[in-house]
Amino acid sequence: MEGQIYSKELDVAVRVVHMACSLCQRVQEGLASTSSDQIKSKGDDSPVTVADWSVQATVSWILSEFFGSQNVSIVAEEDIQTLSRADSAGLLAAVVNTVNECLAEATKYGLRSPLKSLGAPQILEAINRCNSTGGPTGRHWVLDPVDGTLGFVRGDQYAVALALIEDGKVVVGVLGCPNYPKKKEWLNYHYRYHQTLSNLTQPTLNIWERGCVMYAMKGSGEAWMQPLIHGENKLEWPNSATLVRVSSIDDPAEATCCEPVEKANSNHSYTEGLAHSVGLRKQPLRVYSMVKYAAIARGDAEIFMKFASSGYREKIWDHAAGVLIVEEAGGVVTDAGGRPLDFSRGVYLEGLDRGIIACSGATLHEKIINAVYASWDSSNL
Repeated sequence: MEGQIYSKELDVAVRVVHMACSLCQRVQEGLASTSSDQIKSKGDDSPVTVADWSVQATVSWILSEFFGSQNVSIVAEEDIQTLSRADSAGLLAAVVNTVNECLAEATKYGLRSPLKSLGAPQILEAINRCNSTGGPTGRHWVLDPVDGTLGFVRGDQYAVALALIEDGKVVVGVLGCPNYPKKKEWLNYHYRYHQTLSNLTQPTLNIWERGCVMYAMKGSGEAWMQPLIHGENKLEWPNSATLVRVSSIDDPAEATCCEPVEKANSNHSYTEGLAHSVGLRKQPLRVYSMVKYAAIARGDAEIFMKFASSGYREKIWDHAAGVLIVEEAGGVVTDAGGRPLDFSRGVYLEGLDRGIIACSGATLHEKIINAVYASWDSSNL
């Protein structure tokens, strides 16, 4: 099996994503009770938090320790410009503290902790090491430390996404979804609502069971899901992993479609028209981040379509892990022209035909592709 070649890489990737999920949960809980010093705005106006930099530093440090920094190429979203500024001393201190807290628990996840706490220069170096631009040859790790930062800040859905690309192909995909509910019905509701409800009921009831890590290796034909670990528990491989499979629904009237929450980089009116023409009848599930791919892989939804507004360029870290997991779980992901997504051309998904369509099966996928061809010329996109 082709995938077995990457078993060591997958093992480390899953463990470090579990760690990153734990880090994010701590920061997210803290955000609810602290000032906005922990949130800065990037050039494109998306908020970036202590969690983004801390996850990037943690993943970079662990991968470099395990595989040797000279062997590790990482393509990731954040840089150190903001953190290095004189007026960011408090922010940098928060990142240093968060990273060391997380790395101190590495043994719980079957990984090695540093012998002593890392200082600010080492942490900045770890973040800065993630400056690869990928490309068609060699091995590149692709990381989105907190995908769906807006969802994260609002206490809603977000994901930690890590993939390995070799010679332009995604070969390992890991997706941590810390707020993903065990019951799919809860996906329609804001997570904070359930948190409040949980606080009002007996804690033993745990009505909001949440959090998982999903992963796949190329060519295995399998995608797996593990629950997050809590408290003093240790990550025992494979940690109650269960096989996930896409839904078998192929009737559009029965299918559920996911779409992005944000309107900034996605055309909701076009997808609405498309959904209507294909015969989708259910309300779309609006979900932040790559959790949409998780929903399809797990069989909680059948379709995810994204048509970006003119001029927006899709980045590889927003799709790599999710695409592989959906494909290995039995789904189909292409651009709107029906071609596979090309991860070999650097940071962006260059040559993307109009948009991205992910489906649980070939029947639904074909209907949507046909509908795109029929309606595109009048869409003004």
